[in-house]
Amino acid sequence: MTLLSHRPRLSGLAIWNMCVGFFGIQIGFGLQNANTSRIFQTLGAEVDSLAILWIAAPLTGLLVQPIIGHFSDKTWTRFGRRRPYFLVGAIATTLALIAMPNSPSLWFAAAMLWIMDASINITMEPFRAFVGDNLPEEQRTAGYAMQSFFIGAGAVFASVLPWLLSNVFDIASTAEAGVVPLSVKIAFYVGAAGLFSAVLWTVLSTKEYSPEQIAAFEGARDDAPTASVEAEAPARSVQGWMTSGLVCTVLGGLGFVLIGALDLEKELLILAGFFAGFGLLQIAVGMMQRRRITNAATEILNDIFRMPETMRGLAVVQFFSWFALFAMWIYTTAAVTRVHYGATDTTSAAYAAGADWVGVLFGVYNGVAALAAFTLPVIAKRIGRKATHALMLMLGAAGLFGVFAIHEPGLLWLPMIGVGFAWASIVSMPYAILSAAVPDRKMGVYMGVFNIFIVVPQLLAATVLGLILKTLFDGQAIWALVLGAVSFVLAAASALMVKEHRG
Repeated sequence: MTLLSHRPRLSGLAIWNMCVGFFGIQIGFGLQNANTSRIFQTLGAEVDSLAILWIAAPLTGLLVQPIIGHFSDKTWTRFGRRRPYFLVGAIATTLALIAMPNSPSLWFAAAMLWIMDASINITMEPFRAFVGDNLPEEQRTAGYAMQSFFIGAGAVFASVLPWLLSNVFDIASTAEAGVVPLSVKIAFYVGAAGLFSAVLWTVLSTKEYSPEQIAAFEGARDDAPTASVEAEAPARSVQGWMTSGLVCTVLGGLGFVLIGALDLEKELLILAGFFAGFGLLQIAVGMMQRRRITNAATEILNDIFRMPETMRGLAVVQFFSWFALFAMWIYTTAAVTRVHYGATDTTSAAYAAGADWVGVLFGVYNGVAALAAFTLPVIAKRIGRKATHALMLMLGAAGLFGVFAIHEPGLLWLPMIGVGFAWASIVSMPYAILSAAVPDRKMGVYMGVFNIFIVVPQLLAATVLGLILKTLFDGQAIWALVLGAVSFVLAAASALMVKEHRG
């Protein structure tokens, strides 16, 4: 069999088919984002405890995505390299979507969020690598933009479902205390069917290159952007792993002691645990390296510390971008229902109307993102990927601040336009930049490692935002959106400083 030396350009239909599955993934993600806080509050959660209940999502992504990326790089079956992960994750997510709105208790709902997020991550991470696997570098901006279109379209569908069911089909959007409204339940059932169908479309309509062909593509590259990260030598010496691990473990331990001694918020224990766990992992890798043991843990951690310069710059951008997004997803429902509708009782008609309107607002920004996706490659061609991303992030900052500044609920769709442009860029432009800077045969693991810089800010938001709101802003959720706007500005400034690899 003759191996190609370069990836051929794919047709628009082929790119469409390989990205359709993201429509389904985002249905699940959109239902989760727009309705999980509502379900938690319905089951008795207080506003300042919402963030800690969301902690399952970032923790799950932190563990699952690098591992799935690592193994999907090494997987090859008669069904392909990435597609088996698409299908397994889709089945598990479908079942979790059906169970979530039927949660009998708050902690059951939190467990369902954990299972749902783990399942979505199993499917989503290989999709990011899928574009890098199949498209030549000059088509990757368009490929990730197509994913962005389907992300926006899927989220629109998911976000407006409860509103449509209650306002068009006259399905009840209120229920007795502690019971999730029927409109939300049916929305999750419809979403489960949509997710599975869309992922199955991609699984059945696309093909993948073999490992030998991927190796041939990488061997033909004359730019060698990742020679340093592909070195056989470990990223650190045994002593380096042990020292760094000990420092992190001690910091985590001190955190546990101080939190208990000063009677600080228990949410901070999660951050302390994160530091301690990362430290212990480094110590374990150092011990295995001393014994010349190689496994998934040692390979992933070495890849993390060998990441290229472009990826390190993008990490900062991702940190501030996703802190802003997580603030928005957690607190928009609580902010709009209280500030714009004057409702705090989750059983009231005013609260239901406000929560449904948030679903529509989320639909607006995702709809804008779906359309904006087609403009991103055009703008990037004129001013570059970095400048395009920075511009979109500034529009996102204006959008989040607009929710704070506008008091008429009927006008809140206006700032969502800016958020939509930012969202379109966040889910496409960094990946297009990154895909040119990492090895072809490690596309999956580096896309998974890249998720760490999404998870860490989410972890920080979930552990600290509730404390900040309670301490400084009298528990008023609207201020979380202002903090998110500031974070978007910092992300935009960081984007301009990324050293972009040019092939």
